[in-house]
Parts: sequence; C-alpha cells; structure tokens
Amino acid sequence: MTDLSDELLPTTRRALLHRLAVAQSEGRTPSVVATVLRDGRPVWHGARSMVDGHEPTADVQYRIGSITKTFVAVLVLRLRDEGLLDLADPVERHLPGTPADGATVAQLLSHSAGLASETPGPWWERTDGALRPGLADVLEAERPRRHPAGRVHHYSNPTFALLGALVERLRGEPWGEVLRREVLQPLRMTRTTLLPEPPHAGGFAVHPWADVMLPEPLTDTGLMAPAGQLWSTTADLSRWAAFLAGGHEKVLSADTLTEMRRPAVGPEAGDWTETYGLGLQLIRHGERTLYGHSGSMPGFTAGLWISEADGLAAVTFSNATNGPGTAQLTAELIAVTAEHEPRIPEPWRPLGEVDEQLLALTGPWYWGAAPHTLRLKADRALELSVLGRSGRASRFRAEDDGTWTGLDDYYAGETLRVVRAADGSVGHLDIGSFVFTREPYGPADAVPGGLDPEGWRAY
Repeated sequence: MTDLSDELLPTTRRALLHRLAVAQSEGRTPSVVATVLRDGRPVWHGARSMVDGHEPTADVQYRIGSITKTFVAVLVLRLRDEGLLDLADPVERHLPGTPADGATVAQLLSHSAGLASETPGPWWERTDGALRPGLADVLEAERPRRHPAGRVHHYSNPTFALLGALVERLRGEPWGEVLRREVLQPLRMTRTTLLPEPPHAGGFAVHPWADVMLPEPLTDTGLMAPAGQLWSTTADLSRWAAFLAGGHEKVLSADTLTEMRRPAVGPEAGDWTETYGLGLQLIRHGERTLYGHSGSMPGFTAGLWISEADGLAAVTFSNATNGPGTAQLTAELIAVTAEHEPRIPEPWRPLGEVDEQLLALTGPWYWGAAPHTLRLKADRALELSVLGRSGRASRFRAEDDGTWTGLDDYYAGETLRVVRAADGSVGHLDIGSFVFTREPYGPADAVPGGLDPEGWRAY
C-alpha cells in the first residue's frame, strides 16, 4: 500500500489511531488492523498489536468470515446478468434434491428462505468439512425450515453453502476457482484466498476472566466454505470496498450492485437498525446508512462498511474470537473521518449542452393539486421534487427510447413518458399512469375521470 501519511489531517489521523488503540486495549485482542477509504482510495491505515514494534501491515491476511458471502453473491449475480438464471427461479431448477426445494435464488441471497441458521451436528466453523460430505448434510432433512419462505429475514449460513454449490453447478468447476478467475484477478486481489498464505495472523480465544489466550483451529470447512472461509488483507478488501461502491466493467455493473444493496425483505416493525439486501447487510449507525458485511470465525472478526453519502468506506480485522466489536468499530472509523473531514461537494457546473425540448419540460408540474418541479440534470436525467406537503419525489434515468426510468422510492423502476398533444406540443407527463399537468387538475382531457364542468370555484 502507498504511503498514506498525508492523506488525512493530523487531527483526523490521531482520532482514528486513538479509536483503534482503545479497541485493541479494551477489547483485549492480540491485534487489530484497519484501513479507511475516501472516494474509493485508501487514505489511512492503522494497526495495534500486543507485540511492541510488530504491528500488522495491510498485507497480513486475516480470516474475514461472513464477508465471504458478499463474494458468493457477486458470483450469483454474474450468472443472473449473463442470463443463466433468474433470481425468481426455484432453487431446485438448478440444484435439485436439496432441503431448500421451494425457495428461490433471491430468497437464498437475502436470507429470507426461512432455512435454519446453522448446520446439524457439531459447530461447522470449528470442525473439518469432511463431516459434511454432501449438501444433504448442511441442513436437517426433517426440519430444514424455521419460517415460511419469503416472509421474514432469518440469517442462515447453510444458505450460502447452497449458493456456492449453485455456482459450481452452473460453471462446472469449484466456486473458489470461479471466484479467483472471474472476480479476484480482474480486481487485482492477489491476497484473498480460501486457505491462509503467509504472512497471516493466527486466531486466538482470549479467556474472559484472565489475560491468557488459546489458539483456535484453522479449519477447512468444505461445503460450508462459501459462508465464511476466505482470508484476505485490508489492502485487498479496500479494493473490494471500492468495487462494491462503484462496480467494475469486467466483474459487475454499478446498477447490479445498487440492486444488491436495496433491502430485499422489510425490516421488523419499529425503527430498523439492520436489514439485508442480496448478499449485503445494511445498517444504521447514528444518522448514517451503511452497507457491506460483518464477519466472524473462531479466532477472527472483521467488518467492511461503506457510506455512500460520505464517500467513505472502512475495513477492520481482529484476531480474537470475541473481538473488540469489529463491526461497530468499522462504522465508528467512518463516523470519525466524516466528522473531522466532511465530504466537500463537487463544484456546480452548467450543462455542457442543452436540448431545447428537454429544457421545455422543466419547471412546475402538478399531480392533481399537488405541486412538483422538474429539473434537467446531466446525461438527460430528470429530477422530480415536491413543492408542497404531499407528493413523491424521484430521480429518473434517460432511456434510449425517449422515456425515463425512476431510480428512487415509489417511482423506482416506473416509466416517465411525455404525452404530446395532436399539434406535437407537450400535453402532460405520465409516470406509471399518474398524470402530471402544467396547471392544477388541467386540462380536463388529460385528467383521468375528467373534471367538473364548472371548474374551480369558491364555496
């Protein structure tokens, strides 16, 4: 990794180091290492260790646990984008004979298939994968489900064993090899591997009531590997965070990654703090919404979070089973950086060229009597804002056929069309059958159901 000594202000670097040092000391972990990114570039790296003068570098491998699931999800979405499967496909269409029959690929990705959280038998994270030689061994045959499919989010590690097997079935080779060739190589992630390669940290358990440690076994979990097997470095996972934020033409598009971080199952009632997309976790930390994933395996904890609004991301590892709240620590490193050095907006610049027909669409529009305004943005995009107390706002992406597709909230995926009068002038806007006119409820022929012939009047 390049020298990051001047990327952040000294006060910011001090605050980040302080937070990391507190985590290592109070969390009683042999080591903790972290990297912060801004706009896809590493801007700070820090580490603390129990060994004086021997702090881990950004090239030391740690086990990343369930962050592995984000890699598997990307492999599955690549299959979808190539047309080899549909997210609505039942699993048995591609992987017959598993206890997950009846669940869809999307439900597996979002942990909403209702499958059990863990495997039957001994704790899979600490036992050799040879104990589970077939897919039938990763779920109870008698009661594989704990909830009806598609109803609730219920985190399931065996689910990702099935998804790894799905990748292998459709690609015809081990999922780890598919990952290396299709994802890790294009992203130059040469230090992300299924088994540890030196230099790597050892994993430990720390006694709860005494300052003594116990080495944890470094197991090969076999079929369960897609749920948490990978080892990586903060340098490599920084590249992964940058990819998850912006996409890569040889791996997965930005549009598909946006789809992955959209909540797939509604959160429980009340103020939500955590939900799940397609292989990505979403959390609220203070006023921020972050996406990424946490991870843990015996001897290790890890966190990777991205704040789209701040243009920041952070990666954190520790090598203790009950680590220093690594997921929380990762979120706090983002908050510290954002509070000390808030994102500076890009300078306003005028459009390079103007389409007069598009310019004529801008200004006030009314959905019934609710006032809105339409603005023209770069790349022929449109932005609908609410002026009054009711209405729905959205951004719209221009399409080649002269329509626009909604990107946000209620209008996400809906089509905006310009409806023209017989003389070619703009009559009204149609957004998913909602009519927007230049005047409140007018003209009558554009409004569904027509208008009272007496028009607006006092009572």
